[in-house]
Amino acid sequence: MRNKVLIVDDVELNRDILSDMLSDEYEILTASDGREAINIMNSQIASISVIILDLVMPDVDGFYVLSIMKERGWMNDIPVVVITGDQTAEVEAKALLLGVNDFVHKPFNVKLVRQRVKNITDLYNYRKQAEERSSIQTDILEKTNDLLRRQAFELHQNNERIIDVLGTVVEYRNLESGQHIHRVKGYTRLLALEYMRLYPESGLTSKKANMIASASALHDIGKIAIPDSILLKPARFTREEFEVMTSHTTKGAEILKEMADVWDEEYGKTCYEICLYHHERWDGKGYPKKIKGDDIPLSAQLVSLADVYDALVNERCYKDAFTQEQAYNMIINGDCGTFNPKIIECFKNLRQEFENFDTDKVTLDNQISEYFNIS
Repeated sequence: MRNKVLIVDDVELNRDILSDMLSDEYEILTASDGREAINIMNSQIASISVIILDLVMPDVDGFYVLSIMKERGWMNDIPVVVITGDQTAEVEAKALLLGVNDFVHKPFNVKLVRQRVKNITDLYNYRKQAEERSSIQTDILEKTNDLLRRQAFELHQNNERIIDVLGTVVEYRNLESGQHIHRVKGYTRLLALEYMRLYPESGLTSKKANMIASASALHDIGKIAIPDSILLKPARFTREEFEVMTSHTTKGAEILKEMADVWDEEYGKTCYEICLYHHERWDGKGYPKKIKGDDIPLSAQLVSLADVYDALVNERCYKDAFTQEQAYNMIINGDCGTFNPKIIECFKNLRQEFENFDTDKVTLDNQISEYFNIS
């Protein structure tokens, strides 16, 4: 279909002259005044490529037409060439402010009119095509982003499942019920979110807090490599046995290093740090590296306290369970080693939440969400 040109002029002769100039290349629409032009635009706006508009007309003039077009947003889609015998700067400036694209001065020059109409229609057609291509590209980009988000979510879910399965295997071998990893995850998440709230300068985010909690399930993965005679021994370890037992940190880190391609880099790094360093202590008296203070990754520090608390309040093959009050006081008083004072402060704030935990994982998550008012 040829491009449509709407010619608006109250003088019939002018309309005829312009129509003759352009009819070879364009389908012509004409209007004898501004009101008729607006009516035509209302019904055919999508098919009009350019408007040639006289400014001086009785009743409804060209400036009113321009103001209506601007108000309705038509100026963004349809170029306007103004016909005028008035070449004053004031008139042209007023028209330009309303969005006019070009001017044709009377009397008409055939070649000039044709070329200006062609130039402006070509320009707008190119712009429309560019916008359509951009829209298609934007749609493709949005669909691609949606796909990447779904893939990232699925990867996260896979990470969670892998970690939980591996953690549960360790707990069953250790004659635990399997709830230990869920409790430690819950305690860790609580501590991490409280740390984020109290110390925003740390840069800890809720996403990272949840990742640390998830990764905590693998803190004891190295116990897979510990002989049953030591792992399940109900009595005190000898020096040699203790050295073997403490090696579960380095052995676990080695296992996770070999599994680096199973999950994304950040998950793998967090799991590795927790596994290797969760028995380090703030004063440097932990193991295996005897590092201290903030040299210990925050993720491992958070899991360390959560793990100790759960070990204290639950029965193990080598000990009876302590009461929650006893466990709280032992941690606060340093009987289980020295912890980061900031994390101790978080633990103090969360005493009731720790003691009220249900061992059911869903309940734990619900309680944490309720405490921090998060989803």
